[in-house]
Amino acid sequence: MCLVALAWKSHPRWRLLLVGNRDEFHARPTAALAPWAHPSSILAGRDLQSGGTWAGVDRRGRCALVTNVRDPMAAAAAALSRGALPVDFLQGTSSAGRHGRSLLASSSHYAAYNLLLVDEDGCEYVGNHPQEHAAIAPGIHGMSNGGFDVAWPKTRRLCAQMQSWLESGAYDPTPLWAALADEQVADDSELPHTGVVVELERRLSAAFIRGPHYGTRASTLIAIDYQGRGWISERSFGADGRFTGETTLRTR
Repeated sequence: MCLVALAWKSHPRWRLLLVGNRDEFHARPTAALAPWAHPSSILAGRDLQSGGTWAGVDRRGRCALVTNVRDPMAAAAAALSRGALPVDFLQGTSSAGRHGRSLLASSSHYAAYNLLLVDEDGCEYVGNHPQEHAAIAPGIHGMSNGGFDVAWPKTRRLCAQMQSWLESGAYDPTPLWAALADEQVADDSELPHTGVVVELERRLSAAFIRGPHYGTRASTLIAIDYQGRGWISERSFGADGRFTGETTLRTR
């Protein structure tokens, strides 16, 4: 993922509500959201180049997702794919907290990442640029290529839109899809400085990125209730933001 907003234990029905966009090169081979054959408990899209995923859930209602880190000081290459991090959690049996702590010893084996791990007891953040592990308090939080709860303009907007949706008491997710489709570009005075030219920084400041070679490939909504039941829904996009399909799967 590249942009995420989540509400943790902040809704009367849903223990976890999560919305996010995955931005990637359109040429990178990808399989859309589907039940995995191996391991069969995982419901996720799949990066066919490295075999991992950007976001997924399992049949027990646990969730994991990862972003990269856009920072000129971040290590660009490492031996292991970041996409393996959500898979390792979802196919295992450790709690989110225990699994998060265990990753600290191996964090340098991966390029810079932000990782969320969620189970029935906890919502955990793990990062390796800088190395960090923290339990997430109930409330609305955002994550992007800048880190966890780092106030990039598009992260602030998405969190504010989720807050408004929660306060409205709505159950229809249409406004959340609309928030993920927002193409508003940030003012230059609000742009982060991540080592790319300002023209690209502007384009990347939108929640939904439209382009012939690079852009938003998937928008994802996840809703898990307090018994671990729920769903994951994904909309897929091709070059220039062309809609290519939508899939919804239930955890149970």
